[in-house]
Amino acid sequence: MNHRFDCAQHRQQFFDRAAANWDALEVEETHVRLREIVAGLDIAPGAAVLDVGCGTGVLLPLLHESMSGDGHVVALDLSGEMLKRALGKGQPAVYVQGDAQSLPLPEGVFDWVFCSAVFPHFPDKLRALAEISRVLRKGGRLVICHTASRQAINEFHRSTGGIVAHDTIPDEGEMLCLLREAGLDRVVLRDEPDRYLVLACRDGRL
Repeated sequence: MNHRFDCAQHRQQFFDRAAANWDALEVEETHVRLREIVAGLDIAPGAAVLDVGCGTGVLLPLLHESMSGDGHVVALDLSGEMLKRALGKGQPAVYVQGDAQSLPLPEGVFDWVFCSAVFPHFPDKLRALAEISRVLRKGGRLVICHTASRQAINEFHRSTGGIVAHDTIPDEGEMLCLLREAGLDRVVLRDEPDRYLVLACRDGRL
């Protein structure tokens, strides 16, 4: 078994086990912040949106709300158990089990790609960003978001330990380099006590 497959398998198992209690960890404040983030993006009705690392589907109703229910959403996660719970909530989407580092999706089809509370968990962040860039249309947008600061997220993963202990959000300089190497231009990077937000564009225009 190669190392990359082994790593993905262990991560899948970790999140499969976590799925049963995942929603219990969510608090209303998280939903309020996520709703603010999504609402501030002005996603056009009819947009094609990919939710990478969708988990139990927390972001899905907010995306549909933002697009007034008129859009095409693909929800992707490495964990089959997470996807089952997301699917059980009845949100309209195409549900796909897959690895962000090797997206089982065609090139240039999405207007938006969201990575909500998942980016630190990509072992090869450059590879994941390159894949995201590949599936975005020219002018398509990437959103990386968390409902806490970079420092708080990184400290939380360290305190959790195990396979996620070293899952971190890179510092600003490294993040900019990763985006640039993947063919994505940074437009906005906000690191505040109540949110971490990166907006990037495939061809540098927002």
